[in-house]
Amino acid sequence: MKTYSQKSSEINREWWIIDASTLPLGKLAVVIADKLMGKSKVTYTPHTDNGDYVVVVNAKNLKVTGEKMTDKHYYRHSGFPGGLTDLTLQEVIEKDPALAVENAVKGMLPKNKLQADRLARLRVFPGADHAHTAQQPKEIK
Repeated sequence: MKTYSQKSSEINREWWIIDASTLPLGKLAVVIADKLMGKSKVTYTPHTDNGDYVVVVNAKNLKVTGEKMTDKHYYRHSGFPGGLTDLTLQEVIEKDPALAVENAVKGMLPKNKLQADRLARLRVFPGADHAHTAQQPKEIK
């Protein structure tokens, strides 16, 4: 038996849609990262980027467990002395709900050269409507 290695010309990308209000943030990020990497496909090859496109809707209605809305912090630093800024998850969702989802998914993806290309296939929308109806995405349940 020979080991199958998928070539870049053989990649078939599908479109998936998931509602962010159905799962907690961490479990949602795991499902999205799995689809972006293509690990659920039988043609999965670790060194090629054969993942699918994922559309996330209702990002402003994220669910989290426990007290994460007030206890989870996102830190940034401007590079200047005293330039540390921190926001709670609740403030991030009010300001830009896509940032919370993208940050969680980025943490679930492997840290390699394929990470940026995989994240580029993630589309996050705060409401129920999205701009990718022409691609006819399948729903992730």
